[in-house]
Amino acid sequence: MWPYPRIIAHRGGGSLAPENTLEAFQRGFNSGFRAVEFDVMLTKDLVPVVIHDEEFGRTIRGDGRVSDFLADDLLKLDAGSWFAGQFAHSRVPTYRKVLEFCTQHDIWMNVEIKPARGFEALTGEVVAEATREFYQNTNYELPLISSFNLDALSVARPILPDFPFGVLFDQLPADWQQQLRRFDAVSLHTNHQYLNEQRVGDIKQAGCALCCYTVNDVIRAHNLLSWGVDALFTDNLTAIIADFV
Repeated sequence: MWPYPRIIAHRGGGSLAPENTLEAFQRGFNSGFRAVEFDVMLTKDLVPVVIHDEEFGRTIRGDGRVSDFLADDLLKLDAGSWFAGQFAHSRVPTYRKVLEFCTQHDIWMNVEIKPARGFEALTGEVVAEATREFYQNTNYELPLISSFNLDALSVARPILPDFPFGVLFDQLPADWQQQLRRFDAVSLHTNHQYLNEQRVGDIKQAGCALCCYTVNDVIRAHNLLSWGVDALFTDNLTAIIADFV
């Protein structure tokens, strides 16, 4: 049985603020959300930061790659004006800053390890080590660790043996059940567009929790939950609210 919130704010604050910024997490919190998903990548000097795209151009203007920038330089860049001028002050936060914000506000987290190309295993290792260090000697609720990248998960799993893990797939491969067993995963995360009621039933018969991204249509959200989907990631925080049923 899924023990976590059913509705999860995608990248911190969905469509309410620039994704993966502290402003996004604050907006999500202010809207009643106590569960968030976000992405963690490494800078050139191996500092875990919360950002989705490894290449600039969408949330950070200009040319460049996260893995080519030192953390001190990356954290000075504008990560919010692409969304709206009022967020021009928004910056890429460090992973630790987000962990601090969420634990202080009692927000449950789905941490997605998002390695840049060529840094898969290293990202899994560094993010896992940073997570272990933050949570040692605390009684905070543990986050769920997930990734599309199986190499990253392979390295992270032995570092975080007591943490819940989820495995991410766009379309499910034939061996998805074996992969969940490989990582002792509590949940399968997949693209809702490839699901129907029969497929959801088949997955649930396997005994794992099923989480779907990114669900922004209210009717689709109702249908997925009625079929037995355990949790939804959404950008539409104003319609698919935290206590949506």
